[in-house]
Amino acid sequence: MTILQKPIADNLELLARQVVEGFIIGLHKSPFHGFSVEFAEHRLYNQGDPLRHIDWRVYGRTEKLFIKRFEEETNLRCCIVLDTSSSMQFPDEADKPSKLQFSCVGAAALLHLLKRQLDAASLAVFDEEISYFSECRSAHKHYNMLMSKLQNLVNYKSLNKKTNAAAALHLVAEKMHKRSLIVIFSDMMDDAENAEELFSAIQHLRYNKHEVILFHVVDGKKELEFDFENRPYEFVDMETGEKFKLQSGQIKEQYKKGMKEYLEMIENKSHQFQADRVWADLSRPLDDVLHTFLMKRNKLM
Repeated sequence: MTILQKPIADNLELLARQVVEGFIIGLHKSPFHGFSVEFAEHRLYNQGDPLRHIDWRVYGRTEKLFIKRFEEETNLRCCIVLDTSSSMQFPDEADKPSKLQFSCVGAAALLHLLKRQLDAASLAVFDEEISYFSECRSAHKHYNMLMSKLQNLVNYKSLNKKTNAAAALHLVAEKMHKRSLIVIFSDMMDDAENAEELFSAIQHLRYNKHEVILFHVVDGKKELEFDFENRPYEFVDMETGEKFKLQSGQIKEQYKKGMKEYLEMIENKSHQFQADRVWADLSRPLDDVLHTFLMKRNKLM
């Protein structure tokens, strides 16, 4: 299993290759696929053409037989969207990857898989706004550029950078003109009151016929279970810098209740807008997270 340790910065591409090759062994088809065919144009019906290709709606309006012509779509287009807001740098510990590092390796693994399939990929990086957005290409040089960008982000540090996922996803929806797979790595630590805005952006992606996969990256022990000793702590909001001095035991149950309600809302909204949400807990090995997800997709193909 791929247990992420530091220094990830020196091993990103190697880790990505290990995760992907471990998954591919024994499989005969891809967990990702193109979008079959796209409509190209109409042409007049010729005797002998398959009747199933006749556009009967056009016939109803014109009383003329037209055939739908399609353009084969053999390759997938994928945009990986990476949250680099300050909360993604949690936890800042010597022997444990941060959420951002975990996400960088996951994104690199998906890039390696897409590269093997000769698919086109794009990378978007955001916090309060999009700081990087590449074109969607399949060239070897392009993949090297994207991998280099992820490598640089492994040890990226930012101070008090908030999350504005909604604005980033609306821009992605506008920039990706053809149907694509949109893969988002984020801890979803935006304010709860902004959730409607966020899922409006996901709805925008779905309206444009993109498939959306959300890797929801969390530190389960600290962020969900609130696994702290019962003593005073100073908690710091990494996105605002605001500090709170609290006795952890006094707020643990209230915190867990609020977090549970927030996560249930995210799950329900993801289901409502047909976004595939993947639970990515730092306490699990990365290849476990990716293999579970990819095997699930492989069975659906």
